[in-house]
Amino acid sequence: MKPGRQRAILEIIADRDIETQHQLLQALSERGVKSTQATLSRDIKDMRLIKELGPNGNYRYVAAKAESEDFQQRLRKIFKESVVSCDVAQNLVVIKTLPGLGQGACSAIDSMEIQGLVGSLAGDDTLFLAMRDNESARAFHAEIESLL
Repeated sequence: MKPGRQRAILEIIADRDIETQHQLLQALSERGVKSTQATLSRDIKDMRLIKELGPNGNYRYVAAKAESEDFQQRLRKIFKESVVSCDVAQNLVVIKTLPGLGQGACSAIDSMEIQGLVGSLAGDDTLFLAMRDNESARAFHAEIESLL
């Protein structure tokens, strides 16, 4: 429910200028996505949406862009401190961490907007990352291996 709603929010703000939470609630409703203002406010905070000045002179919601260096730095730190091994099986990337660190590492990875990542599942010391296809899984695996 939450991932679908947040995906809809990103699609809406990419398609048109949304200036207020009320406009965003209406746009979600038009798509058949039910939400409250409080839930929407939490989504905006969780997704780190910001307002920027649009070409028409009005402020609009946009997704904050992470710098690629920041992405690399954060990923490197997470992996140096917690990852034990990584392997790939078709479109799945399986990451083993130290005991108790799987969910934290997975949460950090989820927040990085990794290209080709469809979904993730974390246990105590294992992460399963479902990638869009085998090629993106191999590419992400290679990136992880270079960090280890």
